[in-house]
Amino acid sequence: MKKYLLKDALEKGYAVGAFNFGTLEVLKAIIAGAEQTSSPVIAQISEGALKFMGEEYLKQIIVAARKECKVPISFHLDHGTSFESVKKAIEIGCDSVMIDASMLPFEDNITITKNVVDYAHEKGVFVEAELGSLAGIEDNIVVEDKNSCFTDPYQAKEFVERTGVDSLAIAIGTKHGAYKFGGEAKLRFDILEEIEKVIPNTPLVLHGASGVEAESVDRLFNLGVDITGAKGIPDEFLAEAAKKHICKINGDTDLRIALLIGILNNVKQNVKNIDYRKYLTEGMGEISTIVSKRIISYGSNNKA
Repeated sequence: MKKYLLKDALEKGYAVGAFNFGTLEVLKAIIAGAEQTSSPVIAQISEGALKFMGEEYLKQIIVAARKECKVPISFHLDHGTSFESVKKAIEIGCDSVMIDASMLPFEDNITITKNVVDYAHEKGVFVEAELGSLAGIEDNIVVEDKNSCFTDPYQAKEFVERTGVDSLAIAIGTKHGAYKFGGEAKLRFDILEEIEKVIPNTPLVLHGASGVEAESVDRLFNLGVDITGAKGIPDEFLAEAAKKHICKINGDTDLRIALLIGILNNVKQNVKNIDYRKYLTEGMGEISTIVSKRIISYGSNNKA
């Protein structure tokens, strides 16, 4: 197997941005942001995005992106919920896959993850798993606040040792979706530090880490979309996490917001335009700006 992208991040103390896409335009915008900052990047697909784009289309898009991209790019299945999803992702060319059995009992999570690890490693593909549960909504994953739980450091150690997983997504207070905090934002860095101590050689992953900036919420409101109360993870929290063992930080919601801002702003300013390339281009520019900003927060700029 080639060297895992996250291992370099672990060794050098930064995190790689992992950004979800469901269209070619969003992927191109992510790549542009990574190239502008000279950063490695992970492009993620969900099960829903795979269904939306189509396996054969996506397979060819991955081939083209690898050929055109000027920085290291890795393709990853986000929140695979079954062995079949993992197999499909590997078949279309993903470099790594996530098997998410975090809502199952601990022993079941281990069994399913170990089966995926054995299969994926034979194919030269890396595996991410999750321990602990994040609240919120991500594609077809829905977890209520009452069912969320922090990752137990000693379970994390046992889990990694028994499964051989390459990276571990942990729950320390992030949340999927646009509405992450009702009050003050807080992450459990004390839990992160305990996990780092017991599995020092395992790259850790932070899900539900979109920024959802107040300025973006205001811009959307002025364009006719009301997500008042939406609140994401502050940049300083992400920067602190990236200096520790968090080696991959996922983002999706803030990219959706950025795309929508660009499209709606262009439509508003150009009421006679019917050329979708023009408003999509502005949306793509907004995404690239967010991606570049996140990359700098993660410390992966100039690491390509």
